[in-house]
Amino acid sequence: MTSISVTKARENIYQLLADVNANGSPVTITNARGKNGVLIGEDDWNAIQETLYLNSVPGMTESLIEGKDTSIDECIPEDEVDW
Repeated sequence: MTSISVTKARENIYQLLADVNANGSPVTITNARGKNGVLIGEDDWNAIQETLYLNSVPGMTESLIEGKDTSIDECIPEDEVDW
């Protein structure tokens, strides 16, 4: 993961935002006065939030694993799925 000082981040914030969104690589912003921070793209943040939500639903992980391991022949046709 790339690291950059908070001073450099402030000087290049627009490019930094463009970079993290374009390449999906987070950037650690270092701070001599306390804890550091991490800048990530919005799409990555949304994906993290969705993953955390899905992992919080009881039985969801097991259901996804079971679905992944199910043969396509055992699945019902899409037009028969009750959405």
